[in-house]
Amino acid sequence: MIEKYKVYIVYAVSLAFIVLNCYLIILDKYYGLLAPLLLIFLFLYIFSLDKLILLITFLTPIAINYKDPDLGVGISLPTEPLLLGVLVVFILKLFYDGGFNRKIVSHPVSIAIIINLIWLGLTMFTSEIPLVSVKFLIARLWFIIPFYFIGILVFKKVKNIKLFNWLYIVALLMIIIYTIFNHAGFGFDKPSSNMVMKPFYNDHTAYGAVIAMFLPFFLGFSISKNYNNSQRLANFIVLFILILGIIFSYSRAAWISVAFALMVYGIIAMKIKFRWVMAGFFVLAGLFYIFSFQLIDRLERNKQDSSTNFTEHIQSMSNISSDASNLERINRWNSALRLFEERPFWGWGPGTYQFVYAPFQRSKEKTIISTNAGDMGNAHSEYIGPLSESGILGMLTFIAIVIAVSITGLRVYKRAESKEVKLISLVILLGLMSYFAHGLLNNFLDTDKASVPFWGFIGILVSLDLYHTRKKEEVSE
Repeated sequence: MIEKYKVYIVYAVSLAFIVLNCYLIILDKYYGLLAPLLLIFLFLYIFSLDKLILLITFLTPIAINYKDPDLGVGISLPTEPLLLGVLVVFILKLFYDGGFNRKIVSHPVSIAIIINLIWLGLTMFTSEIPLVSVKFLIARLWFIIPFYFIGILVFKKVKNIKLFNWLYIVALLMIIIYTIFNHAGFGFDKPSSNMVMKPFYNDHTAYGAVIAMFLPFFLGFSISKNYNNSQRLANFIVLFILILGIIFSYSRAAWISVAFALMVYGIIAMKIKFRWVMAGFFVLAGLFYIFSFQLIDRLERNKQDSSTNFTEHIQSMSNISSDASNLERINRWNSALRLFEERPFWGWGPGTYQFVYAPFQRSKEKTIISTNAGDMGNAHSEYIGPLSESGILGMLTFIAIVIAVSITGLRVYKRAESKEVKLISLVILLGLMSYFAHGLLNNFLDTDKASVPFWGFIGILVSLDLYHTRKKEEVSE
């Protein structure tokens, strides 16, 4: 009898849906057709949050940023509304369950992230523009909660780690092919490289940064002998397209980040001790300080601007005399440092840099692309930006995350239980290293395009550390 009534209910609901939509269509109103889609998402929110997070991963590269010209508020559709829903569900579940997995919360990376979030929350109250800071903090939470805290549980299954990368990359490959096709129409010239990926990416630097993060993953899986020829071939094809994408992005910062990741791999492969790495760093820093005047004088003689010629484009990286992009970056950094000098402890508020930096520019440092409107990007640094927005602790807590992640990645690589986990930990760590280096020159963690892989990669390393590595005593035996 119960089964019989279930059938009747299904028929009744279906008939009501059809009648209602027919009525709405007659009135030229079509929003009723969205009901099945809304029901599917509601089901995922309640019963299958992991699948929803993986779906959002796929949607991220093809999401489009919408900005309201009147309110001046931008949102990435459809990913950010979906992520906001995940954040709300997580908070409700947190209250219902009375807490979250202590093993995850007590991990050093989690502690560093939580301290950083707490400090952002405190500086929100002292912000020059509180509404902007509130939005910034909420956005940071809707990236970290799904892809780090929930992501750690999702990535407990190693197959989900590979699925995460493939879902993001399949969508990204569509954007790369779309971009290359558009770029070909302009003869692959340099000026058009900044807009051919629109509306999916705002500019070539963000586009190049994301590609750089995934290069190590597909390079590692294409040359690993632990997989059959067809798997390696599939990874190699993806790798080839990624290389084409990053070359024609003309993003010098992305090229530098890839070079840095390769250098880190060389250090790991040669098993160079950390103390020697740090010693080398301090020696180079000392030499730079001693010969700074000579180096700057030499750099100022470089007049090579960015170019479609690969060699000339490389040379333009050190042009601080006439290259507008390099000079504007220096202008933004100097403005950020002046903001820091004004408010060294609390800063001006998370996310406020672009709205407050204009008066801190100097006329002699401004370039042809400088603006006072606050509409041309941020501080161009994941390190100096927080310094101006959240004070000295804002920068130090972010650096603490970088250090904790780096230590965790190396530990996972050393203690991995299987060759596959060892490989995954290495390529994910190198992907993050590329962004840590890129963060010196640009900042994109306020966007879904970069934040999804960034926090997802960190979640992967912590998940591997918690669930797929041997304990310290096992390693020492």
